[in-house]
Amino acid sequence: MSKKTLYICYFGLREPLVQTQVLPYLRELSVRGIEVHLLTFEPDKREKWSSEAEAVMKQALWEQGIHWTALAYHKTPSIPATAFDILCGALHIWRLIRREKLNFLHARVHVPMLMAALARSCSSHKPKIIFDIRGFFPEEYVDAGLWRPNGLLYKLAKRVENWLLRQADGFVVLTEKARDILFPESSATGRDKQGRPVEVIPCCVDLQRFEVADGETRKKTRETLGIGDRTTVAYVGSFGGWYLTEEMLDFFSVARDLEDAFILILTQRDKERIIQRLRGRGMREKDFLVESVSPSELPKLLSAADVAISFIKPCYSKLSSSPTKIAEYLACGIPIIANSGVGDIAEQITSDGVGVVINEFSLESYRKALRELNAMRKETDLAARCRESARKRFDLIEVGAKKYRSLYEELLTERSDFVGISSVRG
Repeated sequence: MSKKTLYICYFGLREPLVQTQVLPYLRELSVRGIEVHLLTFEPDKREKWSSEAEAVMKQALWEQGIHWTALAYHKTPSIPATAFDILCGALHIWRLIRREKLNFLHARVHVPMLMAALARSCSSHKPKIIFDIRGFFPEEYVDAGLWRPNGLLYKLAKRVENWLLRQADGFVVLTEKARDILFPESSATGRDKQGRPVEVIPCCVDLQRFEVADGETRKKTRETLGIGDRTTVAYVGSFGGWYLTEEMLDFFSVARDLEDAFILILTQRDKERIIQRLRGRGMREKDFLVESVSPSELPKLLSAADVAISFIKPCYSKLSSSPTKIAEYLACGIPIIANSGVGDIAEQITSDGVGVVINEFSLESYRKALRELNAMRKETDLAARCRESARKRFDLIEVGAKKYRSLYEELLTERSDFVGISSVRG
């Protein structure tokens, strides 16, 4: 009999994160013999999903081995809206547990975990719960300045989090630093004090998607962009919040002044605002390109870059972070300049020799990093080292999916009904 899991995700299906991070893992679990159910929460569901579009997508995902259900996401007022979503989600999960006799509830972050724990607590059938933690939720709100340290909301959130940690049967974290903070004993044993399995699974990418980023594609893309032999500095992602806008703009200015660099920014939002900020730094149209691209288009454009950056606010909550852009850069063979204090990035870059780590945000620090990277770029095997680092650390199939399968297998073994997931694929 097939084993069944429900993956609970508090994002909409069309979100790039879901398309590139969630669905590939679920396809792999399906291929390995797990019957996969997916629950998402869709913003503006009535406006953005007609009944026909939803039916077409359900059929497409069913053909990939994924049974998809969508509930509406409610945004405002914030706390009541989230509470309502939690109740709706928990009720749907409870019904699905009764109907499908699920073996697993796989909760991506805290809100889905609360739905899963509430639903199971009301069910006679008790599926195992995997808490895919992803980040330090209460600490993120403190670091963002939204909650006071040790204030009432923070204390309530920590109390709920501790209850959720007790309810889980297995865990996923993104970084070794997060494991050392939450489950230090698992570094040696792979299990926490209660014997529950813990896996460290960073944000991975499908390396096949990046095979297009080869020398020929790079040459053609650079010709199309008209950048000649100018050093090209790339950034993928958002600005603002955790992503340090002013510091990145300072770096771009230094790179332009130091070596007439071309700036390539690939982002999903605020394109016009970013363009205005670059112009405000005295950059001309021929000095930059800001483009919104789909995940499928990203490798081709990114292949034109010589160096890529990742500047994220270094703080306690970010020790749990694994930015997908790091994997994307390396998969394209691009060395990185990144700041310390974020997840395992500094150790990975230094250990693999794939870039430069800065410890402070200053103009001199940026100049020094560019000089060091220019020296590194003379090494003929640099691009190959970057790709090998991506293969070793961030391969969605051989690293991410394999670790997810391992976690499922461990939990199935504990139930004495393991049927050999890894042997199902034909």
